[in-house]
Amino acid sequence: MRQDNNSESINKWKRRIHQIIFEADTFEGKLFDIILLFMILASIIAVSWESLPHLDPRTKRILYTIEWILTIFFTIEYILRLISVHKAIQYAKSFYGIIDLLAILPTYLSIIFVGSHSLLVIRALRLLRLFRIFKMVHYLNQGEILIKSLKASLAKLTVFVYFVVVVVCIFGAVMYLVEGSSNEEFDSIPRSIYWAIVTVTTVGYGDIAPHSALGQFLSAILMILGYAVIAVPAGIISSEVLKEHKTKKLSQISTQACRYCSLEGHDTDADFCKYCGEPLHE
Repeated sequence: MRQDNNSESINKWKRRIHQIIFEADTFEGKLFDIILLFMILASIIAVSWESLPHLDPRTKRILYTIEWILTIFFTIEYILRLISVHKAIQYAKSFYGIIDLLAILPTYLSIIFVGSHSLLVIRALRLLRLFRIFKMVHYLNQGEILIKSLKASLAKLTVFVYFVVVVVCIFGAVMYLVEGSSNEEFDSIPRSIYWAIVTVTTVGYGDIAPHSALGQFLSAILMILGYAVIAVPAGIISSEVLKEHKTKKLSQISTQACRYCSLEGHDTDADFCKYCGEPLHE
């Protein structure tokens, strides 16, 4: 009997931790997320500040100490997240689980690999929780539509990218024949292909440029073609987004996270997780 009471007490404690850490519907949950966001911002500022040249040693020590204090806090938070869910491995493999882990690893890796702590700026991805805190979850829903549209457009985009690769290879080889004998910048086909890629993507570094009239004419054609490179993928994705908007009903979404699969995006009146089918309210 006492063992059952202890087990129930532990489960109740885990549910309470999960409610505070994973959800923003309660005052405690929202307060925790706001504190977490300020700590993430402080961490990013500290890492960026520490990279400034000619920083005095005392300031560096202070920033280094702040960095370790915040990392320890994030480590404890990550452990609590793992403890409070039913399937810790499932959460660890999720998008937010991976981001939370990557947010603490650089500091520990800096003990072995000097300078790796600068990768802590990856903590900026954790600011996505702003959407949950300020009731902007529907924006994440729009992001889900965009991801589905990209997946639906994958076949068309693959064909288009293949076409672009073929075009830059052909133009690169032709420019090598046209410019190679008189222009030392086009000294090989790979370097000419590099020029074609830079030109067709309208980046235009200017480090390589044709000198002959025929070479400049071919450049003009490739530059004009570059506008299609920008327009075509945008049109493909936009059409898929419109299809998704017509077929997907945007419902009111809560900030509740499932304790079994750690996924969010449930309707406010949902009793069961729409991803794994487990109960949301225990």
